Amino acid sequence: MVEPYSFGRRLFVGFNYAFLTALSFLCLFPIVHVLAVSFSSNAAAAGGFVKLWPVGFTTASYEYVLMQGEFLDALLVTLQRVGIGVTVNMFLTILVAYPLSKEASAFKSRTAYAWIFVVTILFNGGLIPVYMTVKYTGLLDSIWALVLPGAVPVFNVILLLNFFRNLPREMEEAAFMDGAGQWTTMWRIFVPLSLPALATITLFATVNHWNSWFDGLIFMNRPEHYPLQSYLQTVVVQQDLSDIASQDLDLLAEINDRTFKAAQIFLGALPILLVYPFLQRYFVKGIVLGSVKE
Repeated sequence: MVEPYSFGRRLFVGFNYAFLTALSFLCLFPIVHVLAVSFSSNAAAAGGFVKLWPVGFTTASYEYVLMQGEFLDALLVTLQRVGIGVTVNMFLTILVAYPLSKEASAFKSRTAYAWIFVVTILFNGGLIPVYMTVKYTGLLDSIWALVLPGAVPVFNVILLLNFFRNLPREMEEAAFMDGAGQWTTMWRIFVPLSLPALATITLFATVNHWNSWFDGLIFMNRPEHYPLQSYLQTVVVQQDLSDIASQDLDLLAEINDRTFKAAQIFLGALPILLVYPFLQRYFVKGIVLGSVKE
């Protein structure tokens, strides 16, 4: 028999709903506002009349953004970075996490290697040594300068090795008895059983590469090689629509700096907003299962 909620319990639940609804609104408000500004007319955005709904609806800002070759070049660089970077991150994360998840009796140097990776979380060489390393290895102004310095994300390694340690050892022993080696066991037993954790750290890696902008400014010498976030950080902030080409004057009458920048910011965030809901359901399971100890 299910007991009815007491008044205090209903009050507590109602307060939680109200608090979380208000918190969600505060998180969504900036996104909705930027979207509304991007679809609003020049006069409405300049006058500050736009809140949560477009005023004088127009798609002129998006049309102008998509006509800009620099924006599309930066978007292609970012897509290339995400494709290569996430693949490298995931491959190396699995290769590092699997041996570190073994017992000390099976991998005697496990603790020493684990400490080497953990130390890199606490200490790093700093910006200048990293830049000099990238420079003297010939990676400057290439996509590899954005990928290789962070190729092994240690936090993701810790998440995945904890997930591996919670998988039943009997399955690994059965695979060995059937003649499988370490490589086969890793790719055909551990990896398929770790999809929630892999989906979680894939999202971590994707968001990290998509949002990174500082390394693009440091390692890229030419603006056309900037990833999207570096482009948004520099070119958009400095861009002055007063130097717009004469053939675009009709378009200029419908947009201004605010609508133009809002359109670029929203287009830059759109891929992550589309991908996140499909991977979000793995978040809790992927992290919590790796943290449970028996």
